[in-house]
Amino acid sequence: MAKEDLGIVMPSSQDAIGEHSVGGTLAGLLALTSDAVLVFDGAGRILLANDEAERLFDKGKSGLVGSDVRVLFPPAVGVAAKTPFDPLYLPFSLDGHSASITCAATDGRSYEVVVRCDRISAPGETYLLVASTAAAAAAEREHDRLVDELSRANHRLSGTLKIVLDTIDSENVETLFGRVLGEISETLEATGTLLYLADRDGYRLWGASEGLRELRTPRFMSYSSSVGKWVSQAGSTLMLRVMEPTTDELRRGHLISRRILDEGTRQSRRVPSSLLPPFSSMLVAPVWFGDHMIAIIDVGWDKAHQLRRDDAKLLDAVGHYLSVQLAGALTTLRQQRISELERASSQLHLILLEVMSHSGGDISDEVQEHVLSVVSDALKAQVLSVNENPYQHETVVVTLPDQGERALPMSVDDLEATQAGGAPIVRVDQTDRLGVWLKEMGEPSQGALVDFGLFGGHRRCLLVLRSLDAEPLDDVELQFLRGLVEDVRDVGHGAELRAHDRYISQALQTGMRNELQQVDGLSAQGVYSSATKAAFVGGDFYDLIRLPNNRGCVIMGDVSGKGVEAASVSAAVKTALGAYSWEGLRPARMVRLLNEFLLGFSRLETFATLFVAIIDLSSGKLTYCSAGHPPAIMLRAKTGDLVMLDVQSGVVGAFKDMDYRNGQFQVEPGDILLLYTDGTTEARAADGSFFGEEGLHDAVMEELPHGFKGLLDRLLTHLDEFTGRNLDDDVAMVAVRFDSVGDTGSTKLS
Repeated sequence: MAKEDLGIVMPSSQDAIGEHSVGGTLAGLLALTSDAVLVFDGAGRILLANDEAERLFDKGKSGLVGSDVRVLFPPAVGVAAKTPFDPLYLPFSLDGHSASITCAATDGRSYEVVVRCDRISAPGETYLLVASTAAAAAAEREHDRLVDELSRANHRLSGTLKIVLDTIDSENVETLFGRVLGEISETLEATGTLLYLADRDGYRLWGASEGLRELRTPRFMSYSSSVGKWVSQAGSTLMLRVMEPTTDELRRGHLISRRILDEGTRQSRRVPSSLLPPFSSMLVAPVWFGDHMIAIIDVGWDKAHQLRRDDAKLLDAVGHYLSVQLAGALTTLRQQRISELERASSQLHLILLEVMSHSGGDISDEVQEHVLSVVSDALKAQVLSVNENPYQHETVVVTLPDQGERALPMSVDDLEATQAGGAPIVRVDQTDRLGVWLKEMGEPSQGALVDFGLFGGHRRCLLVLRSLDAEPLDDVELQFLRGLVEDVRDVGHGAELRAHDRYISQALQTGMRNELQQVDGLSAQGVYSSATKAAFVGGDFYDLIRLPNNRGCVIMGDVSGKGVEAASVSAAVKTALGAYSWEGLRPARMVRLLNEFLLGFSRLETFATLFVAIIDLSSGKLTYCSAGHPPAIMLRAKTGDLVMLDVQSGVVGAFKDMDYRNGQFQVEPGDILLLYTDGTTEARAADGSFFGEEGLHDAVMEELPHGFKGLLDRLLTHLDEFTGRNLDDDVAMVAVRFDSVGDTGSTKLS
């Protein structure tokens, strides 16, 4: 039989295998294979058969070569059909695909064989058939299945170990919400993974694997929602499949809900479409910490996928391992959220303080827009301004998106009447009257109404709204809004008080100017510079009082605090000291009486520092009491030295039974007494350095040669240059020159 008749095509080059060895090579190949091999021609005549074919088809000594191939297969097993052979009528395809065929042995028993047959490239019409028993094919399939299962198990194990190794001692929350979710998806060969963390009202989305971040995914599931409640009741991973919509559902168009099948229990339930992730099949695993379900892990496939119980158990194990890390993450995230809202609160406070300090208690449109923007960014919500019409007594939403100004169906008072205690924060959801109205308007219908009360005669409110598929405002966010209400009310009330205080301050200013009386034998000058341009009266004060018997009293004080309280205490202190000085009391006694007076005078914790001196021009004796005040400076005319009057006592108005002492100094003609408040030495440069006593001494020594006249103005210029005209505290200075002292009748100095 020629090799061409067998369909053997010789290579164009026989260097590698010679023509005479092809037959041997083919014979060896047929002997080695465990499959039965037949070659037949276009007439159905078997041209070649190996030993395995002889055994499989049990033809014994007669052999298969030369037989009609149709005797081996139905419908007439063992009998060749009498019709002309047509390969198209064979019970198997001729394109290489497998087919299961029933054959019969010589003893009449039937058995299954798997046949693959294809036409080969050779002269004439030649076909190659390979057959094996069904048991062998089944064993091969089982082998392939076991190899596939082993490969899958190894992949699951390595993925789980990677998750464990990546999260050991991890303090980075992003690790849990980023890389680990991707590793879960990769391990289970899923489309993606979602992580929901438990909050006050339900489960909010906190993480998604890379492929899901751009897809529409529900951001919140309430505790009563189907999936959340379902997995909580089950206690372990659910295997869920989204069922195909029915013809009626497709005919209706928009699918409001979908039927979900639990492949473990074969039960199904309907779930709102808005609460379903973009999956067709999914494993939904609870994460338990003690008796509390703190998270849900949702692993899904975007196409129908065969869900395996082993994968569900693996996800349970991963959830159990991650529970401790997730519990810590919940605490961390909550603290991060609190910090974010605290920063937003501080920002709002600065906005209100800056603008409302000049607004007289009203909130300008500029402030309102800024507040709306900050609140919206902080809460990731839509924020609308609500005003109440004072004439028609109806509530109006100033700007409703796409709607313009629209009247709400109820007043603010009606809304607050539904809340315990008339709270300034009124919850809004889709079931109440306002929520239903907002939903009808096509607007987000859950959130809160925030009432700030009356400002400038107008009711001010905000609507903070989120869509229904977003999470409700949680307790931290509601506390942020309550703090905002308190802040706005406090600042607004403070602005009203400041406006009222200005009127009082103006009255006090009229009756309490810092004056230096004319005292024979003395030349005096004083200067006052306020750190606040808008201030009418501060806590710094000074006075020079002419007394009988060639005496005088010089006073300088600094009352703690600002505004009306400090101004009123300053006025009282000046009045009291003036009265004491006319009674002829020594300075320490004056201050002691003043301490008792102040402790009963002020309802606030107000105290004062004082320097009080009685000057006897006849003797040149200066008796003083320095009560917590910066030490006075005496400029010696004869020597040019600076001498500190350093006998010190405690402040006034802070404690009972405070000990106050007198100090004495002998003055001479031409000496200059310099008094100042602590705003002078504590003035700061731009780099934070203090002017200090040394800076003051240097400035005095520099300016003293230029004469007494204008001395304080020149010293104040030094301060302005040092601070860049930016004082932190009020500054007051007094300079007194002793022109005529003792019985010498010294000539008054120019």
